[in-house]
Amino acid sequence: MDFCPAGSTDLSEAEEAEIETIRQHRQELLEDIKKLKEEIAEVFAEIECFRNAEERPEADNNPGEQTSKLSQRDKLLSLGRKKFNMDPAKGIQYLIEHQVLSSDLQEIAKFLHKGEGLNKTAIGDYLGGRDPTNIQILQAFVACHQFANLNLVQALRQFLWSFRLPGEAQKIDRMMEAFANWYCKCNPGVFQSTDTCYILSFSIIMLNTSLHNPNVKDKPLFETFVSINRGIDNGGDLPEELLKNLFESIKNEPFSIPEDDGNDLTHTFFNPNREGWLLKLGGRVKTWKRRWFILTDNCLYYFEYTTDKEPLGIIPLENLSVRKVDDPKKPNCFELFNPNCKGQKIKACKTDGDGKVVEGKHQSYKISAATPAERDEWIEAIRTSITQNPFYDLVSARKKKIASKN
Repeated sequence: MDFCPAGSTDLSEAEEAEIETIRQHRQELLEDIKKLKEEIAEVFAEIECFRNAEERPEADNNPGEQTSKLSQRDKLLSLGRKKFNMDPAKGIQYLIEHQVLSSDLQEIAKFLHKGEGLNKTAIGDYLGGRDPTNIQILQAFVACHQFANLNLVQALRQFLWSFRLPGEAQKIDRMMEAFANWYCKCNPGVFQSTDTCYILSFSIIMLNTSLHNPNVKDKPLFETFVSINRGIDNGGDLPEELLKNLFESIKNEPFSIPEDDGNDLTHTFFNPNREGWLLKLGGRVKTWKRRWFILTDNCLYYFEYTTDKEPLGIIPLENLSVRKVDDPKKPNCFELFNPNCKGQKIKACKTDGDGKVVEGKHQSYKISAATPAERDEWIEAIRTSITQNPFYDLVSARKKKIASKN
């Protein structure tokens, strides 16, 4: 994170010296924050340890010694969970090194499936990893689910409740591939191939979004659901009765998506896709103001200072596009706009002077970077973030695979 745009020539030596002092002070604050977080994690671990000790009946033999050993293990377990929620790989490594978990992949998978005290976003991120060990743990994790004699919607409800599906296409592909393989193994004969189960699973997830997202005005009909799934069963069509049951199940009850605790926002801002200082043109009052921007989770957040906990504004990037633009007053500009709703305000929010959250007043957002290179890097990062739903690309690729076989 830089406090001053690289290559800026608008600052005096005194101002540059002051910024350097602020930068050093900020680094010290970040280190203090890290230490405080570790201390807080230890305090929570001790609290949980005391709570467990109170609930646990006294041991018959050497109660003091056994309680002490169990309490120490509880403390390590709690610390390991906290570390996992911040960095899943380091959390698992910590638990193995302190012999709370063994390195057995089945045991690790069961620990994740039980999920007690674990952030479900972190679980999804870890299971989606491409490392061979992560993939084996994913397969063991999926096998913890009992899918026998369940229809596909029932199995998906169980599966998607055990973690939060990550946003990266390759991770989604690996996780849904593992799901389809295990479902077909538990329910032989329902589908002719795992590709059929894979495609239909994505169709159901997208159907859930279309039916229950308030921003989708034209709700899909059953006939549409049948149409998009034609020919997916090794070139043949699935029974209409099967599709009808799946459609009605989702229509009557949407998927329940697990919610994480308040640490989620902190986790989001500590793992941004990109961050840095930019100039933003006001919506109602056309003045340029310097803001600290963070790009993450398909949203662009902007703050007055890097140390602020709450953003001044949030710009959801769904349905938006980004492009280079010229401005007579500022160089290196780019613009966020909605190509399908010209003249309408972008759905965004900000805080007003009284601290109240209000609707944004921008029909587009014009932003200026310090250099052409920075501008291009921001544009590329934003375009990557707002690419179309990866589900469509994954389904399209799998349909092409089926078509090539027939």
